[in-house]
Amino acid sequence: MRKPIIAGNWKMNKNRDEALAFIYDVNQKVPSSEFVESVVCAQAPILRDLVKRQGDNLRVGAQNVHYLDNGAYTGEVSAALLENIGVEYVVIGHSERRAYYNETDSSVNKKIHQALRYNLVPIVCCGESLDIREAGTQDAWNKAQVVGALKGLTGEEVSNLVIAYEPIWAIGTGKTATSEQANETIKAIRSVVAGLYNNEVAQAVRIQYGGSVKPANVDELLSMSDIDGALVGGASLDSESFLTLVNAAVKK
Repeated sequence: MRKPIIAGNWKMNKNRDEALAFIYDVNQKVPSSEFVESVVCAQAPILRDLVKRQGDNLRVGAQNVHYLDNGAYTGEVSAALLENIGVEYVVIGHSERRAYYNETDSSVNKKIHQALRYNLVPIVCCGESLDIREAGTQDAWNKAQVVGALKGLTGEEVSNLVIAYEPIWAIGTGKTATSEQANETIKAIRSVVAGLYNNEVAQAVRIQYGGSVKPANVDELLSMSDIDGALVGGASLDSESFLTLVNAAVKK
């Protein structure tokens, strides 16, 4: 049985004081990591402060990582540094980074390899635009992204990472794929993994849904057979909302 994972992606929100207040509010209230993995992904400058206060059942993730060990790459963050300060997860290939910072399937793949080298759990994003969804070609689009992202990885490595299906048209728009739409697309992604590796790997890898997930719809989404959690934006910024989401995952 796959353990659900709820990951809050704070994006460029919360200053240090706000982030610490959140951590102090939730770190003793999140459910046991035996039942659900609870993660918050914050801005790089405050990651160490959060790790030091995360408690037993909350974990901290980064929102980006570079694919090289070091060098003249102003503004970037290395996997070695993230591991060194105790970060355990990293979001890779989010649609906003693909759109605004020209990330490609190739660079996403290199970042995944680098994250795994440094014992970070990649949360690998894929998802289609509204035009692609309306054209009915979302499965082919997501297949290409997943194949590109997983290139050169072993079955064991894939089993231990997380895939986040985030339809671009549902991120921050208030629109949400129906639970059935999300589940069918995630099933299709799982089939891609089975084709690349085998059914054992496909059944082991956890696939989240992301896109306007909130307390009002999380129970229905998590009731679906193939949705293993959520990558959550705005609804993860409020401590009570975040706790509602992670507690919903315990019931899955």
